[in-house]
Amino acid sequence: MKLFKFKQFEIQQSKDVFRVGTDGVLLGILASIDEVNSVLEVGTGTGLISLMLAQRNSCAEFLGIDINEEAVNLTKINFENSPFSSRLKNCHQDFKDFETEGKFGLIVSNPPYFEESGSEKDKVARQTIELNFNQLISKSSKLLSENGVFSVIIPVEVGNEFVEIARENHLFLIRKVNIKGIENSKIKRLILEFSLTGKALTESEFVIEKSPRQYSDQYLELTKEFHVFNKK
Repeated sequence: MKLFKFKQFEIQQSKDVFRVGTDGVLLGILASIDEVNSVLEVGTGTGLISLMLAQRNSCAEFLGIDINEEAVNLTKINFENSPFSSRLKNCHQDFKDFETEGKFGLIVSNPPYFEESGSEKDKVARQTIELNFNQLISKSSKLLSENGVFSVIIPVEVGNEFVEIARENHLFLIRKVNIKGIENSKIKRLILEFSLTGKALTESEFVIEKSPRQYSDQYLELTKEFHVFNKK
């Protein structure tokens, strides 16, 4: 498949691994990464999100895990070919069975969110077959450091369910980004961030396009160090 080029790194892709997409880019530019030393990405796919976060934070060490062996191999190539390779590691791992002595300052995921269906397209990456919300959240709560952040991007329709499961696992919602595909449209996606300690909730709005096929100034500003775009 076509190589996806960013300013500082490139992403090799495969038809059998979930490709570079808007959700991943959004989490890569919006997840809280300041003052974080250790990052775990659950379900790396191509490695996109970890690579973007590594560019934003020049000190953090990253571990990416994925249950899809082909995704693991692809991520390894993309990590090794990047200028951040010394800080990036990945492994073939089922998150449900993942064990480590250390805790993470940031756990980040663009998780599967569709209930199981007959579709075979990106089945593991998109459908809650290998990892459902309960499993993702309960495991993350155990691996998060005391002041760490758990950050995800999900469809708005499942936001309340996700927040409730997090609450049951003693994770408090501290940040919410309401994402619209186009100005004056309905909210499409949510970036939700949780902590083990309760804090005042911060809520903001992010608009991807100001009109059809014209990125918003907000999107262009946050992606300017990654993409090469011409303002219109």
